[in-house]
Amino acid sequence: MDLILWRHAEAHVLRDGQDDLERALTPKGERQAQRMADWLNQRLAHSTRILVSPALRTQQTAKALDKSFKTLPALAPDAAADAVLKAARWPDATEPVLVIGHQPTLGQVAALLLSGQAQDWSIKKGAVWWLRRRDREGLVDTVLQAVQAPDCL
Repeated sequence: MDLILWRHAEAHVLRDGQDDLERALTPKGERQAQRMADWLNQRLAHSTRILVSPALRTQQTAKALDKSFKTLPALAPDAAADAVLKAARWPDATEPVLVIGHQPTLGQVAALLLSGQAQDWSIKKGAVWWLRRRDREGLVDTVLQAVQAPDCL
């Protein structure tokens, strides 16, 4: 199973009285999202399930892909790593899953799957971490397939 973690692109700073879910992408964030979407669209399988936080910044990031996606409240900011894994049906999903979400949650998911420990790993804004669960000769492990930052595209 492939699990692709995409942190939303750069967003405006939270203003006084503003709900965190209402923060929009900056112009730089819009460019980051489009560059990463172009990269992903060359690599994603057609069967990829796309799951997105309800926050405006993640919705805008997802729209750059120009594909249908499902919005899940369980992926909102400060979601638990376990909630992300449950939504993705890790490790049993038969199709690749792309999750567009937030820090620190996405970094915690990556740490848990790659090291087996709950840690706060940092994923850069707009970046993708592509994880793959594989079975080789009866040995099951999770490997880091790719890491891509929008500034490198």
